[in-house]
Amino acid sequence: MKAKEGVVYVEVRYSPHLLANSKVEPIPWNQAEGDLTPDEVVALVSQSLQKGEQDFGVKVRSILCCMRHQPNWSLEVVELCKKYQHQTVVAVDLAGDENIKGSSLFPGHVKAFEEAVKSGIHRTVHAGEVGSAEVVREAVDTLKTERLGHGYHTLEDETLYARLRQENMHFEVCPWSSYLTGAWKWDTEHPVVRFKHDQANYSLNTDDPLIFKSTLETDYQMTKQGMDFTEEEFKRLNINAAKSSFLPEDEKKQLLDLLYNAYGMPSLAAAAGQHP
Repeated sequence: MKAKEGVVYVEVRYSPHLLANSKVEPIPWNQAEGDLTPDEVVALVSQSLQKGEQDFGVKVRSILCCMRHQPNWSLEVVELCKKYQHQTVVAVDLAGDENIKGSSLFPGHVKAFEEAVKSGIHRTVHAGEVGSAEVVREAVDTLKTERLGHGYHTLEDETLYARLRQENMHFEVCPWSSYLTGAWKWDTEHPVVRFKHDQANYSLNTDDPLIFKSTLETDYQMTKQGMDFTEEEFKRLNINAAKSSFLPEDEKKQLLDLLYNAYGMPSLAAAAGQHP
């Protein structure tokens, strides 16, 4: 699917524990105990992603999700990130129901993200999709996130928003998803319009594309037709996405050079050479 969309790099994310039925407590989805552990889930997914990368020519990396309602899983998630960091895994995420009061501060999550920082594991957190600006603040100040999943309710706190823009925080925006889930009310201005106006650091992304039956084109058309996005803005946000990716710096440079070439833009190195 991503190859057909013209995507050259993708970071997919999932919860290893939600796909397991052995050595996980509680076993999710009311399953009977089986023989697939969270570790084996990551191994199998990583192998499949690597094969897909070879077959379709799309660079792919993965992000492992901690779940807000199960802080007892989180330390193991970070250990799996460490174990498989050379086999597609590039970061840890905190996902799930933001309305679980105080879930960002559950000790299991806090300890896991402290370990991620200590171990050099990149971090992103779903925050401010339906939760308040305070959930965003907790993600930034306590969990030390480097990117924000959605982050729309940051706009409720102008001081926080100004600070995050100053710090070049990256917002992972999913317009079509926010419409379907009700995170955004269609009769109000979508937060991404404010991000665009302010030239903030954000990207457009699909969210659960198989569930929502959408592609990246869905989000592009939504923002182009309903929010007056231009070709130049799409280029800018894709450059931002590449700069904010969790790739190692040498691979990130290769990705950026690929985009600059495709967009007919000078690379950072070339631009720097023109303006000593």
